[in-house]
This record gives sequence, structure tokens and C-alpha cells, in this order.
Amino acid sequence: MPELPDITVYLEALESRILNHALERVQIAGPSLLRTADPSPQAAEGHTVTALRRIGKRIAIGFDNGVWLVLHLMIAGRLHWRVKSNESDKPKKPDGRRTLAAFLFDSGCLTLTEAGTRKRASLHVVQGDAALQVIDPGGIDVMAAPLEDFAGVLTSENHTVKRALTDPRLFSGIGNAYSDEILHRARMSPVKLTSRLAPEEIARLREAVRETMLDWFARLRAAAGAKFPEKVTAFREGMAVHGRYRQPCPRCGAKVQRIRYADNETNYCPTCQTGGKLLADRALSRLLREDWPRTLEELEGLRKQP
Repeated sequence: MPELPDITVYLEALESRILNHALERVQIAGPSLLRTADPSPQAAEGHTVTALRRIGKRIAIGFDNGVWLVLHLMIAGRLHWRVKSNESDKPKKPDGRRTLAAFLFDSGCLTLTEAGTRKRASLHVVQGDAALQVIDPGGIDVMAAPLEDFAGVLTSENHTVKRALTDPRLFSGIGNAYSDEILHRARMSPVKLTSRLAPEEIARLREAVRETMLDWFARLRAAAGAKFPEKVTAFREGMAVHGRYRQPCPRCGAKVQRIRYADNETNYCPTCQTGGKLLADRALSRLLREDWPRTLEELEGLRKQP
């Protein structure tokens, strides 16, 4: 799922392509994409883009008549841009299978695609800033919040630090991928409870959030250059732990481990983050019970057994 760095780079690319440009036509083929009835997407046709905003992990496109098109890409949704070369240049018509929507501007065509059969991407069409605010989950801006505000939000509910970072009601724009990277940079266990964090740990975590985001802002901007960002993925070359199960930690060389749950997994380095202890995978730990390995050494020993 595109998160804060990806959404930021998307918005920067859109700013130079559609801001102050008119939307000529909207085509929607995905039956599950549109989540609102009034106003219709066609209410934005013929109007000029005057604002672009990030609402959590959503991209909001505002028009001069107060209409907002709000896109949530979810896990597999991606945006693509095609420059309008001439009047006869027709954009690809959405088929509802992979291409769910097309937004034809006087400068080019923005399309929304979603891989796979489980269509989760969404489009909300709302009128006015007040209606736009309703969509906002309310998480704080992690790049702007001072340490006192960050600490207050982090400890407002007692959850694991991983869950707290990815809760959109608490923090805006952080998801599964970058939370793994943040916690690795902070040398912190993903299952540590927020109520047990010492002030210096909270300060270290906030610094890790900012450093991780700034690092990936720079990397993604450099990768895109002047082009529209096409290679948006949750598994990027250069990540320390996310998506790198059983690969060496770039800091200490220990093998990255994971906890799997639902459609997600948490990746971490046991040496750097958990004092060498393996975190219990719910399904496997229930199955193995007392045989669940507690350390990397025990785990490797089990793997070497015939």
C-alpha cells in the first residue's frame, strides 16, 4: 500500500501535471470503486484543479467549484500518467478488470489501475472542505508534530508500538512497510507496549520516524526524477527489513525474521530489536507450543535437523 513517502511523491508529480488544468472527462468502470453517490464524479468535469492534498494515505484533488475527488489506492492500486499529445489521442478506456478509472485532463490522462481480483481501491466524491474533513482519520502529521505532541498521541492508548504507528487515527500516512523500517532504525521491538516506553525511547522513535521518511522522500524523488512515479511498491530495494525475511540485516548481519498475521507481516531483526529473542508467530507458536524456538540459534538448529 502506498504510504506517506509514496503519496507525497505522487502528489508532487501530479502538481506539475494537473494543478491549474481542467478536467475534461471522467470514466469509471470498476463497479466497486465509487463509494459515494452525490455529487457524481462528473460534477468535476469542466472545472480546474486548484488544490492537491494528502488525507492520510489518500490523494485528494480539489476543483474550483469545491468538488473533491479523493482516491485511496489501498494495497494494489496505482496511478499512471499519459501526456496528451494531440486532440485525436484517445486514452485507454477503463475495462473494470485492471484499469478502473480514467481522468482526462487538458494536459493528459491520469488512470487508476488495480492488480488482482480483490478490488479495494476507492473513490469518494465530496463537496467542500467540511465534507473532506470527514474522510480524514485524524492522525497527526509526523513530520510537523513536536516531540510533546508525538509522545502524547503515541501513549494515548496502550498498544504495541507497531500497531500505534500504523493506526491512522494516531499517525497520518504510516503503514506496514515503513513502520518496519522505522522500528529497525529505532532499534525497537515491534511488540513493545507504548505504555512501557521511556521518554528517551519515545524521542528516539520520533527521530527514527523523521529520518526514515526524509530518507525515503529523497530516494523516491531521485528514482522518479522528472518522470511520473510508476514503480510504486511496498517492497523496495534498499529497505532494511521490510520484505527481507531471512536476508541479512544491513546493520548486524543477522537474518531478518517475521510475524505473519492476516494479509500482513512484520519484519524485524532479532539482534538489533529484540535482544536476540524470536517473536512468536501466532499460528506457528500455537502449533509448536513449548517447542517454539526462542532464539535465532534455536531456530537455525531446527532448520538443520533432518
